[in-house]
Amino acid sequence: MSRCENNSVDIEKWLLLIRADGVGPTTFVRLVKHFGSIDSALGASAEQLTKIDRIGAKTAEAIVQSRETFDVSAELGLAEKLGVWIMNIEDDRYPPALRHIYDPPPVLYVKGTITRGDNLAFGIVGSRSCSTYGLEQASRFANLLANSGFTIVSGMARGIDTAAHRGALASGGRTIAVQGCGLAEVYPPESKDLFERISRNGAIISELPLSFVPESKNFPARNRIIAGLSMAVMVVEAAHRSGALITAQAALDNGREVMALPGRIDSPLTAGTHELLKQGAKLVTCVEDVMETLGFVGEGLKDHVLQTSQAVEGKTERTLFDVSDLSLSQNETSVYDCLGAEPLHIEDIIADSKLAVASINSSLISLRLKGLIKQLPGNMFKKN
Repeated sequence: MSRCENNSVDIEKWLLLIRADGVGPTTFVRLVKHFGSIDSALGASAEQLTKIDRIGAKTAEAIVQSRETFDVSAELGLAEKLGVWIMNIEDDRYPPALRHIYDPPPVLYVKGTITRGDNLAFGIVGSRSCSTYGLEQASRFANLLANSGFTIVSGMARGIDTAAHRGALASGGRTIAVQGCGLAEVYPPESKDLFERISRNGAIISELPLSFVPESKNFPARNRIIAGLSMAVMVVEAAHRSGALITAQAALDNGREVMALPGRIDSPLTAGTHELLKQGAKLVTCVEDVMETLGFVGEGLKDHVLQTSQAVEGKTERTLFDVSDLSLSQNETSVYDCLGAEPLHIEDIIADSKLAVASINSSLISLRLKGLIKQLPGNMFKKN
């Protein structure tokens, strides 16, 4: 049995296979699909492994020689000491949006909590070297969106990422940080306080073994997790070679919306951001711009998950967004319940809900931000 009761069932076997030499996320999936189970994959001979596409004799031998060498007992002991739990992709708690990307992590280490409400996630990323303007805007957008029920996802790097996490926390909202190292490490090291705050109000996650140190080669893979968790990604400031552009590309590759905040045209700090805008990223200057885009993105994601819903360990996945999981306020619930598939004028909402006009207006804005309702011309509203 795993030392932590929160760990996924048989997590020891999952760790042994994913830590074998030559086994990455896509190879892991091919192994399990070919052999039918983790146990069969762990017991396969080198000759059997070579029958799998893109696994040659050298790789097969490396897998066989290394698949029992990872010290799972030590890893689980350290995880327990650090307050980290480990889940596999078949666990019901695994984020549904992340499960549907091209190369989802078979195993995730988590310090904190993952909730159904985190399915309503928004990524905010940008450069480590950034302007005061960039820091202010990252914090402002994160604060407003987190206050409206979104979980803010970023990479806890210096600069824009840190500002986004802090903005979400300042609103009392949730945030998820994806590290490019193991969770026994805090990177950057000066963010220990932020690391702990995020773990209490969201989660720190990684696909890497606990003691893996930060290395530049780990960050592109980390960025695809940020994109995979998010229904959309906004780039606040990015130079031409910024890692934030890798996150934006990962978002596009996996059918997510990409937004970008414009900056000074003569600043190298925003050269990458402006290039994204030239390539078709949604230009964002206010929360209303985010709101308009997310109404369509949320609808598309709901349809996608309904169409691709499949049995996992004999259970059918729930849809990605469930209104009951979004912790709507009493006013939001009253306004939402007034609406249906047919458009309703705001005057009718006022009459039906019996709430103050100010409360109705704020609830309508919040419900639009959450992608639950749509505003039509003439002050008409309907459910998405």
